[in-house]
Amino acid sequence: MSSTAGALATQTGMNDADHKQALASSLSLRLRVSLVLTALATAFVLTGAALWVRDARTAITEEVTAAHRVAAQWLSVSAQGTATGDPAWTESRLLAHLNAVGRIRAHQLEARDASGALRYRSPPSPYKPGRDAPAWFAHWLGPDMPPLTLYAGNLTLHLQPDASRALIDLWDDLAAAAGRALLALVGLFAGCWLAIDRALKPLGTVMTALDRTGQGNFDTRLPVDGPPELAHLAEAFNSMALRLDQAVAENVRLSHEQAVARAVTERLEADRTAIARDLHDELGQSITAVAALAGAIVQRTEHTPDIRQSAEVIRDVASRMQGDVRALLTRLRPPRSGPQETLDDAVRTYLSAWSQRHNDIELTTELFAGPSPLPDEVTLTALRVVQESCTNIVRHALASKARIRLLRDGNCLTVEISDNGRGIMPAPGQSGFGLAGMRERVAELKGHLDISSPAGGGTRIRARLPLAVTSIEPTPETVES
Repeated sequence: MSSTAGALATQTGMNDADHKQALASSLSLRLRVSLVLTALATAFVLTGAALWVRDARTAITEEVTAAHRVAAQWLSVSAQGTATGDPAWTESRLLAHLNAVGRIRAHQLEARDASGALRYRSPPSPYKPGRDAPAWFAHWLGPDMPPLTLYAGNLTLHLQPDASRALIDLWDDLAAAAGRALLALVGLFAGCWLAIDRALKPLGTVMTALDRTGQGNFDTRLPVDGPPELAHLAEAFNSMALRLDQAVAENVRLSHEQAVARAVTERLEADRTAIARDLHDELGQSITAVAALAGAIVQRTEHTPDIRQSAEVIRDVASRMQGDVRALLTRLRPPRSGPQETLDDAVRTYLSAWSQRHNDIELTTELFAGPSPLPDEVTLTALRVVQESCTNIVRHALASKARIRLLRDGNCLTVEISDNGRGIMPAPGQSGFGLAGMRERVAELKGHLDISSPAGGGTRIRARLPLAVTSIEPTPETVES
């Protein structure tokens, strides 16, 4: 039971806190600032009122004390004369004197005989008759002074301090001051509300501009006139909108360029595929037929040395042409992705054929792209970078050594080709179609391509390609196919 009650109390406290937080967040800035300023002014007013009431209480106490001292001295002398039998202060003359004096300031006086019968009571004050301050107010601010009792023969005099008239004056003054203060606070709240409303009115324009900008209208601008703070805000917004507009224009341009590069790349791949198909289907078959015919002539011209020698030359040339066509097909055909073929396999196959054709170049390979196939676009880009770099080594580098490295590090593939040749560093904007194609392919994959000439000579081409998919698991359909 106690744990349940504690949980309920905690939940109730949380609900109250959430309710207060929701209420505070629902209040507008204008209302909150106005309430805060009014609350501060109210605190100052209450502090001033408390100090004023304290001083007034002190003044009332001093006034009543002084009056009580004078009245007590006078009555003491009169009562002493009556008590000693002074013929000038008989009981009748004392009562007549009291009736003649009337009300003693800030006091009530009663005279009773030996039997307790009332012989005299001072008249009520004619000042604000019938009105008194509230009892709690009189108890709070009235001076705490005991009555004075004097004996004059058979008469007993009771002198009671009475600050009711001073208290009703203080109460009336305090009520009037509270009314004026309330009116002043209401006026302050209204003035703050109107002033803040006018000061925040330009924020409506800012919010509208922000909404338009959020909807993609980056040509929205704010006027820079008005107060310095709003002018600075408008300048900052206009600068932000200008940068956003420029960034969007730049993104559109880059997207267009990437789309063009992608279309060019796709068209080149299509052309490569078509050329490879034509070479294989048309030229390859024709060369095979020529080689077969030359072989047949060689077999049938054993007794004709001249014809046989010519046929052997034709057969050798056809064989070399078949090798060249096979090498071209290796370059032109895009790599095929499959559950058993990786980038390392594709590069190794290409480099094996390339090394046979260029056995004068010492080739070193470090192929660590991993055992699992990569995404097709990454594999194709990496292979094209290797092919184009090897072509440049043969055509331009005059190198005797070349090194090919593939390194798969987490979600990134590094392709590095280096040689010890004379180096190629084309000027910006003057790179050949091969290097431009490399850059476009790498940029399309959001990668980075670096072409440099190390201090020891040669050329180094390094491409870093991000991997959108780290591995491709073979599906049952792929295995069956």
